[in-house]
Amino acid sequence: MTKETDLYDPVKRFLQSQGYTVKAEINGCDVTALRENDQPLIVELKSALSLKLILQAVDRLSISDNVYIAIPKKSSPLKKHRRQVVSLLRRLGLGLLLVDTIATQPSVKPLLVPGRYSPRISSTRKNRLIAEFEKRKGDPNTGGAASQERLTTAYRQQSVELAEFLEWHGPSRAADVANALQIPQARNILYRNVYGWFERVDRGIYALSPQGASEAPTWR
Repeated sequence: MTKETDLYDPVKRFLQSQGYTVKAEINGCDVTALRENDQPLIVELKSALSLKLILQAVDRLSISDNVYIAIPKKSSPLKKHRRQVVSLLRRLGLGLLLVDTIATQPSVKPLLVPGRYSPRISSTRKNRLIAEFEKRKGDPNTGGAASQERLTTAYRQQSVELAEFLEWHGPSRAADVANALQIPQARNILYRNVYGWFERVDRGIYALSPQGASEAPTWR
C-alpha cells in the first residue's frame, strides 16, 4: 500500500520542475513550495481520499489560495466517483495532483488547478425538479429511503390514476382518458407502458393488463 511519505519525492520533483523551492512539514503543512512573486503553494499528502484530507486542505485555504491535495493515481474513491470528486474540489477551490508511484519513474499529473468557482445552474435539471415537485400529489415518500424501487413519483401516481380509470371503465380511448383525468400525457404513459400495466387492444384504445390489475392497487 502506498504511504504518504511515498508521495513526497515525486511531488517535490514535480514542483521543482515548475521553478519552486520545496520544503516538507512547515507549520503542519505536508508540502510548502515558494516561487518568486507567487503565493505559497501548499500540498496535503494522503494515501487515500478522505473527508479528513479535504477538511485539512480547506483549512490551509486560510494561508493561501494555492492549495492542492495529492493522492495516489489508483485511489479507490477517485476511481468510483471521479466526476463528483473533481466537482467537489473545484467548488472548494482546491487543486488535485495524482501521483503514480507504481511506474518505474514515479510521476505527478495535475488533474485540477485551484481557483475560485462560480457554479452554473442547470436550467434543465432545475425545471425538472420543480416540475416533479408540482406534479407529485402530497408527500408519499420518506426522505432518506434507501430503495429507489418503491419511491412514488408523479409519473407513478399518474399511472395509478390511469389504471384505476381503466379498471372501472374498461378498454378506453387514450384521448378520453386524458380528458377525463386531466392528464395531458396520458396517451404517452399508456403507449410507453413502463410498468407493464397497460395493453393496447385496438388503435388508440387501451385496457388494464393482468399485471396492472395485480400491481397498481399496491401503489394506491
